[in-house]
Amino acid sequence: TGFDVSMDDLKQFRQLGSRTPGHPEYGHTPGVETTTGPLGQGFSNAVGMAIAEAHLAATFNKPDYKIVDHYTYVFCSDGDLEEGISHEGASLAGNLRLSKLIYFYDDNHISIEGDTSVTFTDDTGKRFEAYGWHVQYADGHDLEQIEQAIVAAQAVTDRPHMIICRTHIGYGSPKTQDTGDAHGKPLGADEVIATKHAYGYPSDEPFYVAPEALTKWRKMLNRGEQLQGDWRKQLDAYTATYPDEAAEYKRRLTGELPEGWADNLPTFEPGGKDIATRSTSGQVINALAKTLPGLVGGSADLAGSNDTWMKDFPAFEHANYAGRNFHFGVREHNMAGVLNGMATHGGIRPFGATFLIFYDYMRPAVRLAALSRINPIFVYTHDSIAQGEDGPTHSPVEQMLGLRAVPNLLDIRPADGNETAAAWKVAIEQQDRPTAMAFTRQPIPTLQGTKEKAMDGLPHGAYILSDCDGTPDIILMASGSEVSLILEAQPKLAEQGIKARVVSFPSWRLFREQSQEYRDSVLLPTVTTRLAVEAASPIGWERWVGEKGGVIGVDRFGASAPVKQVMPAYGFTVENVVETALKLLGKGRDVGDQPQQPTATTSGDNPGRAPSGSEGHS
Repeated sequence: TGFDVSMDDLKQFRQLGSRTPGHPEYGHTPGVETTTGPLGQGFSNAVGMAIAEAHLAATFNKPDYKIVDHYTYVFCSDGDLEEGISHEGASLAGNLRLSKLIYFYDDNHISIEGDTSVTFTDDTGKRFEAYGWHVQYADGHDLEQIEQAIVAAQAVTDRPHMIICRTHIGYGSPKTQDTGDAHGKPLGADEVIATKHAYGYPSDEPFYVAPEALTKWRKMLNRGEQLQGDWRKQLDAYTATYPDEAAEYKRRLTGELPEGWADNLPTFEPGGKDIATRSTSGQVINALAKTLPGLVGGSADLAGSNDTWMKDFPAFEHANYAGRNFHFGVREHNMAGVLNGMATHGGIRPFGATFLIFYDYMRPAVRLAALSRINPIFVYTHDSIAQGEDGPTHSPVEQMLGLRAVPNLLDIRPADGNETAAAWKVAIEQQDRPTAMAFTRQPIPTLQGTKEKAMDGLPHGAYILSDCDGTPDIILMASGSEVSLILEAQPKLAEQGIKARVVSFPSWRLFREQSQEYRDSVLLPTVTTRLAVEAASPIGWERWVGEKGGVIGVDRFGASAPVKQVMPAYGFTVENVVETALKLLGKGRDVGDQPQQPTATTSGDNPGRAPSGSEGHS
C-alpha cells in the first residue's frame, strides 16, 4: 500500500526494537494514524479527527474548492463499546452531527473470557440511535453488503454512522472460530495450516502472499497515487486563487508558528490586586487566540471556572463548524481522547480544561498523548487543597506527582501571571509532547521579579527569583502559589542572620533537561540545606532537596473550608516556612515533622468540614 513496512518487519511482530509492536503506535509504525491498545481510546480519537476535518473544511473550503474533504473510518470491537469512553464519545459525536464519521462494529460476540453475553447484552443499535447516529447492519464477511452500507452512510449527511457487522472471530479456523482462544492466542502451526486449507489457500508456507492478492493491493497503491495527485492539482489551483488562505492552511499543517505570535502576551505588575493564575491564563488564552488562528479548545463543562473561553470567537457546534470554543460536556476522559485525535489529525492546536482533581478521569488518554509524542495542551485549575470549599473530593494531593511521573509529559505549575504567560509560550512551542499546566483557583500576588525573569527563567524549569549576598545558608524552592510564601520568608530569615536563596520551580521536567552546569548554578551543590514548599504530595521533592533537606507538603486529604482557613491548618504559612528552615539549620525550635492538623478532624485521613460561606464550582 506504499507504507514503509516490509515482510521482514511483519516477521518481527512483538520483538524488541521492531516496527511492529503488539498494539498500534503512532509515529512508530508507518501508516498508523493513532495509538490505541487500551480499549475505547481510538473511539474518541476518531471523534477528534472528524472534528478537525469539519473545522478545517469550514475554515478553508470555498464553494469551488473542497481542499479538506475526507471521511474518518473506524473499526471498533465489543471491548471498545463496553468501555465508558465510547459512551462519552458517541454522545458528543451525535450532538455535533459529525456525518463524515463512519464506524464498523466488529460484532463477533466473543471476548477473552468467552461469549460476550456474560456481560454485554446491550442493544447496540438502539443505543447508537439514541445518541443520534445513523445505524445499519451488515454481514461482516460480505464485501458487497459492506460497500452498500458505506455508500448509504455517505448519503446521510446529518448524523455519524455505525455499521454493525456480524462476524465470526477466527473465521475459517476449524478449532478456534467463535471461541475466546481466537482473541489473543496464536493459532499454532497446525491450526494455521488447517485454516489455510479451509480457505483453499494455495500454499502452506508461512508469510506467503498469493500473487493475485498482491496484484490487487498494488492496484490500490496506484489508485491512491492518482487520488493524491488529483488533490495536489486542486490545491495548486486553490493556492493560485486564494494565496493567503492557502499559505495559512499549509502553515498549520506543518505546525510552524506565525511570526510575532507571542509579541502581545500580557504582563502583570507586582503590588496590584491578587489574581488567580486561572484568570491570568484566561487572559493569555485570549491574547493567543488573536495571533494563533489554529488555537481551539474548551472545557469539560467548566469554562467559567477554568477561564478558557475565547471571547471574540463562536462555539464549535453542528450549525457552525468554524467555531473555536468547544463544549466537551462532563466527559473528561473523552475530552482528552478527542484532543489526541485533533492533534494527530493536524492543522489545529487543541487544548482542554477541567479541575486538576479530574486528571484522574483523563489519565489513560494523557498517557497515550505522551507515548504518541503529540502536543495537545491540558489545562488544569483548582490545583491544590487551596481550592477550599469543595472539600477533599475536589482537592488535588497526588495529581501533580502523577503528571510528573508520565514520561514525555511536560508539567508546569506557574507561580503568578507572568509565569503563566511564559508557561503558555512554552506549551505552544512544544511539537512532540503534550503539556499539562496547573493553575490556582484562589487569587495570589504577582511576585516581585517575575515580570523581568519569568519569560527566560521558566523554560529552564527552575530559576533564581530572589538571591542573597554571598553563598546562601539555605535554598528555598517552591512551585505555584507557594512561591509567594518562600519569597516572603526570605527577608524574615535575613532578620535572623540567615541568607536564603529563593528558587521558583514551575517544572521538574524542564529543569531535568537542563545542563548539569545550569542545575548546579541554581541548586548549589555546596548548599545542602534546602526546603521545598508545595501544596501537594511531597513525594519526589527529595531529588531536589537532598538528604539534608525538608519538604512542606500534603500527605493527607484536603478539607472543606475557605482557603484562608485551609492553608494555615496544613502548615502553608510564612511563619511555618521560617520555623522549618530554622529547624533544618539547627537554629529553630522543634516544630514537629508535620504541619498542624486541621482544627476540626475525624479519625484517620479524613479531615472534618469547617463551615463554608461558598458552595458550588466557582
